[in-house]
Amino acid sequence: MNDWLEYRKELLSRIGEFGKLSPDTLAGYQALSKAGAHTGKLDAKTRELIALAVAVTTRCDGCITVHVGEALKHGATREEIAEALGVAVALNAGAALVYSARTLDAVGEHLAAAAK
Repeated sequence: MNDWLEYRKELLSRIGEFGKLSPDTLAGYQALSKAGAHTGKLDAKTRELIALAVAVTTRCDGCITVHVGEALKHGATREEIAEALGVAVALNAGAALVYSARTLDAVGEHLAAAAK
């Protein structure tokens, strides 16, 4: 298992190094990250729970450790995090189902072409 706290510390240090090399890229990322907070439509905890579900679906360990810390800071419980992760699991299964249908469509086209 990962040492998530140490990984987060090292990751943020590396991102800081990247920011020195490409400050506009980091500034653009930070602007995107903060944009949702300005609307006031979702609270910070909800945004962090969504971020965790997306982090799982995109398989981003760095995103996971950063957003777990933020979700907990904003009052998310272990149970709320588990529910958000359940959404990620369902979405990944749904995506696999959609792509299974697409694959069968491709199989049909290949078979039809081979039959000609």
